[in-house]
Parts: sequence; C-alpha cells; structure tokens
Amino acid sequence: MASNSFYGGAAPYRSREGLSTRPGASSDEIQLRIDPMHADLDEEITGLRSQVRKLRHVAEDIGTEARFQNDFLSQLQMTVIKAQAGVKNNLRRLNKSVIQNGSNHIIQVVVFALICFFVVFLWSKMSRK
Repeated sequence: MASNSFYGGAAPYRSREGLSTRPGASSDEIQLRIDPMHADLDEEITGLRSQVRKLRHVAEDIGTEARFQNDFLSQLQMTVIKAQAGVKNNLRRLNKSVIQNGSNHIIQVVVFALICFFVVFLWSKMSRK
C-alpha cells in the first residue's frame, strides 16, 4: 500500500478498488499506484471525474457568491459614506442654528419639562383624594 503521509501529514486518498495516492517529489505532484488485482479502473476514473466536476461547480458557486458579496459590500460602503455625509451636514446646520438662536431652546425645553412634571404631580395628588 501507499505511504501514510500525503502533503505533509494528511491521510492519502484511498479508493475501494485499490487505487491510492502517495506523495510525489514535490507538493504539486500526486502519484497514483494501481493495484493490478482490481482492474475496474473505468469506474474509478468516472468517479474521479464526477468528483472533480462537483468540485469545479462548488468553486464556481463560491466565486459567484464572492463576487456578489463584494458588490454588496461596495454598495453598502457607498451608502454608509452618503449617510455619514448627510449626518455631518445636518449636524453642521444644527450647530449653526443653535449658535444663531442662542440657548433659548434649552431653557424652553427645561421649563416645559418642569411644567409637565408639576402637572403630573398635581394630577396624581388630586386623583388620590
């Protein structure tokens, strides 16, 4: 049988019919050893071709999905950039408005909150009686 190491430690591919792999001279080479006792190589080759075809389809699907994800991320990045620009412009306008109108708005909000609190307080006192 073949050696137990393949590409530096992984188990070699072994078929049911005696076809097995072993490491070659370089990491890019695969050597096959054919057991002459099992002569049904056509079935083995067909099986290998079908596995290669499946792997090719999976690789194509992965490539398609990667391109789709990259396009989606590019569009999302552009949307975020536009949103950041919009928020920056709105903050700039808000700062200008606060500076031009003074701090009267803050005082008005605080007075309104105090009046609301006082009304709720009085209402709760009257409803208990």
